[in-house]
Formats: sequence, structure tokens, C-alpha cells
Amino acid sequence: MSGLNVSLAYFLAVVVFGAAFRSLFRKWPRLSVAAEFPASYVLVACWLEVQTIKEVGEWAGGLGPDVTLTILFLVLLTHGVICAGATGNPSLTLMNFLLLETPTLHTLLALVAQFLGAHLALLGAGYYWALELNDMHMIKNLMSRECSTALRVSLVQGVFSECVCAFIFYLIYLSLKRRSALIRVPLVAAVLTFFSHSASDYTMAFLNPSLAYGLTFYCPGFTFTEYSVVYWLGPIFGMTLALLLYMGHIPRIFTKNLLYSQKTHFQVPKGEGDKKK
Repeated sequence: MSGLNVSLAYFLAVVVFGAAFRSLFRKWPRLSVAAEFPASYVLVACWLEVQTIKEVGEWAGGLGPDVTLTILFLVLLTHGVICAGATGNPSLTLMNFLLLETPTLHTLLALVAQFLGAHLALLGAGYYWALELNDMHMIKNLMSRECSTALRVSLVQGVFSECVCAFIFYLIYLSLKRRSALIRVPLVAAVLTFFSHSASDYTMAFLNPSLAYGLTFYCPGFTFTEYSVVYWLGPIFGMTLALLLYMGHIPRIFTKNLLYSQKTHFQVPKGEGDKKK
């Protein structure tokens, strides 16, 4: 079995697990918050394998950047389809909280489920790499403790990069939020793939605190606090700015619109009968 076939089998196994786990909670709407666990697990587990293909696939398996980007787009597209209703993204969970769409307890439980899913995905990927099913995994297993950090710039530049990318992405996301899933899911996947490729020399633009936790927090080069500032505060600050610009206010904090007038003027045309008496 070729290296790519092994990876495809891994992707399929992770997706099937996530879909099966989600189906268990559709029967219990009160436990819907638990759907954030498989959503985060699937996203982090698959992205870790994409990262492996990107790091060692080109010279260990002959897989170029075009293959990596295609696989990443398909992963994000599949994730958006099977995890409909769950985000696996703490920034989006906080956005829904700020929009008064979710209560406090639900938000806190969702955040716990997302980071738990990311952590277990990291452990599962480590076990999977330890099996050394192909040359890529053998190399990845050897270098797992010396992985390359995704943060390749200073802290200030990293925060700026994540904040700007998050600001643009969440503006697009808010404008697509009410659109059909047939339009929204592919466009969101395409935008995330574009940002990941464009920011590959800076921060990778994860725009997702739990995803960043699973992909780069364990890599040497920066402390946990420094990673948190870049990959947690950066996206959350960018999301908040996008929400403020799009809505004109933040419903959870401000009831009054700060940027846009809410007055609407209607002109009622006068009929001919009103003119003639």
C-alpha cells in the first residue's frame, strides 16, 4: 500500500468515527453540545495527517504542495458536511455566545469538548504514527518530539497575522451564515485553505484555538503562554472586531448599535385618489 493510500485510509477511519459518534447524540438533543467533541477530533486528527504530508510527503512520498492543498480542502469540505451544526472551533462558539445564540453553560461545555477532542486527536495521531505504516510515518515518528512550529515570526507579527486573517475570515463567515449549506460549506473550506496556504510562512492561519493547540502547542520554540497569545487571543480579537463591524455592536455587551443607525425611513407613495378630492 502506497503512502498516500495509507493516509486516505486514515482519513476515512477518522471521518467514519466522527460521523458515528455524532449520530449517537442526535437522539438526545439535550446532549447536543457533545457533538463539539467529534467535530474537534475529526478536524485536528485529519489536519495532523495533512501537516505530515506537507512536511515529509514531498521527499518521502513524492507528494507536492498541490496534493497537500487539495487534501486539505477536501478535509475541510468533509468536516463541514458531516459536522453540520457543530463547529469544533472555540472562536465560533464564542461568536455564537456574543450573538446571544447560546447560553453561558452551553458555551463553557462546548469549549471543554473542543479542547478535549483536540487533545485526544493528538494522542491518537501519535499512536498512529508509531505504527510506521509507511516511510512518511516512520520519519514523522522520529521527528515527532522535534516538530517544526507553525509560528515562524515574532509574537507581535504572529498576533497581527492571526488577527487580520481572522477578521477577514469571520466577516466572510458572517455574510455567508444565512446562506444555503451548498454555498456556505464549500466557500468556507476554500477560504480556510487559501488562508492556510497564504500564511504558511507566518502562522499557518489556523483561526481556531483548539486546532492550533493540537497542531503546534507541543512544538519547541515558544512557551505555552506565547502560543496562547498568538493562537488564542489573535483569532478571538479578530473575530470580535469582525462581529462589531458587521453588526455595528456586540449583542452580549452592547444593546445599542454603535456604528450604524437603526432608523429606517419608508416613503409611501401617494395615490392619485389622494391628490383629487
